Amino acid sequence: MVRCAALSAALVLGACSSIGELQLPPPPVDGAWPQQPAPDPAGSAPVHWHSYFADPRLRILIAAALDNNRDLRIAMARVQEARAQYGYAKADRLPTINLGGSGSFSKTPGDIGATGSTISGERYDLSLSMISFEADLWGRLAGLSDAAKSNVLATQAAQKTVQIALIADVATAYFALLQLDETAALDTREQTAQLVAKGRDAGGVNEAEYQQSLGILESTRAASEALDYQRSVAFNRLQFLVGKMPANLPDGGTLAQQGLTVKLPAGLPGDVLLLRPDVIAAEYRLRAAHANVGAARAAFLPKILLTAGAGVASAGLSSLFNAGSWTFQPALSLPLFDGGRTASGRDLADARKEIAIAEYEKTIQLAFREVADLLAASSSTGRQLRAALAVESAQKFRFEMAVARAEVGLTSTLDVLDAQRELLAARQSTIQARRTQLDAAAQLYRALGGGQTETQLAQKN
Repeated sequence: MVRCAALSAALVLGACSSIGELQLPPPPVDGAWPQQPAPDPAGSAPVHWHSYFADPRLRILIAAALDNNRDLRIAMARVQEARAQYGYAKADRLPTINLGGSGSFSKTPGDIGATGSTISGERYDLSLSMISFEADLWGRLAGLSDAAKSNVLATQAAQKTVQIALIADVATAYFALLQLDETAALDTREQTAQLVAKGRDAGGVNEAEYQQSLGILESTRAASEALDYQRSVAFNRLQFLVGKMPANLPDGGTLAQQGLTVKLPAGLPGDVLLLRPDVIAAEYRLRAAHANVGAARAAFLPKILLTAGAGVASAGLSSLFNAGSWTFQPALSLPLFDGGRTASGRDLADARKEIAIAEYEKTIQLAFREVADLLAASSSTGRQLRAALAVESAQKFRFEMAVARAEVGLTSTLDVLDAQRELLAARQSTIQARRTQLDAAAQLYRALGGGQTETQLAQKN
């Protein structure tokens, strides 16, 4: 009766320790994007970075960054670390079996022995032992192994997150460098100096206007020096991301030739965010926390440890296997009092699971917000660029008219310089608007998890 009662109690406790499959919380966001049409059931094609970024120079820089970037190397090493930890956890579920052997030889001279005769002896031992193998009846070790496996998958997803972020960062750094190069190409210092000299030689400006014109010229020179510094900083950032700049880079396109727009692929559902690597990593961290809860609850149950050994011994090699011995020693350990350590371990696992749930939901919310912001930017950046182009066209016409009027003496050189300055500012605004639109497109690639699609979502589900 006592045996039956003890067995029944153990079975009840074992049932209580089982936590079942993890039910992921529903995404705390809407399933559709704001200001977007309903998803197309046909889905959409995947987008690889080779296809997304068409500039040949940028492609080579991205490939070099994927080979050389130190942050990506760290992420890859962390995956190897997690795999090694998973190997440890799996090994704990298997017995440790050792093979041992020894031999001893002795000789006692007769003059010091009790019998007065020389005594020689030899002994050979061979043993096979299994040391403290835990029979995982309640799933404690299985839970720890599952948690370690989920951590491997989480670190793999985190590595993918770093990779996608690196691709987007290289693209935005490249666009920043293009912007500065195109802005520097608008250098009007020589033209400004010629206009100032021409106006003075012709006697068309007084001393006050001449000094004001010189001030405009010096401002242009100062702006050019600032551009040189900004370009050095931008190049250093790009070089840091790439790790080692490739030699013999091909010519790249201008900002206007990049062919990127902030547009969500047709038919892309909101659930595609579940395929973002950072969301996947958060999911597997939640699964690891869930498995650790099961392991912590199983710690309240008895541990059954098995120790076994077998061996042979002989005074000669020829008779080594004629006789042997073996032992088998099961042991049971049940925690009665540990100062609350086991209970605290369970509470800690429960708390970490709640944290993982909140982090999982927060990651999804953040992902949805990023895409929603970029969708808002899609119309905004387009309008900004169109407005900048219109202003540039108007300022170009104004400058051409001012030059024509100055040539016939109808306006002063100062008016021409002012029109030139406004045209330069308008062109710089156009370049900035193009760069802003390209940055948003690069961030959309990042926000969508590197071009995940509805087809991949169906495969995951």
